[in-house]
Amino acid sequence: MKTSLALAKKTTETYWDDAEALRWAVRHWAVKIGVKAPNLHLRPMKNKWASISTKGRLTLDVGLVEIPQKLGEYVIVHELLHLIAPNHGKVFKSFLFAYMPDWEQREIQLQQFLR
Repeated sequence: MKTSLALAKKTTETYWDDAEALRWAVRHWAVKIGVKAPNLHLRPMKNKWASISTKGRLTLDVGLVEIPQKLGEYVIVHELLHLIAPNHGKVFKSFLFAYMPDWEQREIQLQQFLR
């Protein structure tokens, strides 16, 4: 079952105030993970929440400010970890578990939001 943004915002979830808060979260997680903070771009994206290039350009969907913060953090951590582990193999998943032990739950919750 897909959840609308309006319904989701009726919960007690925490949301980012604006795009600058997203920028702060990217810097925070880059330091925590130990990677160079990427060149960040915010824009509307039709089919995904984010992408990152091998050259360190992180593009985030501006719609991340409309979903719960913990889900946006999952998107950010997921993309930053691709700077260490380029695919979704065992190494990548071990990093996900290390930095965000509940990542599987967050990934499932994220799928409830329309993309």
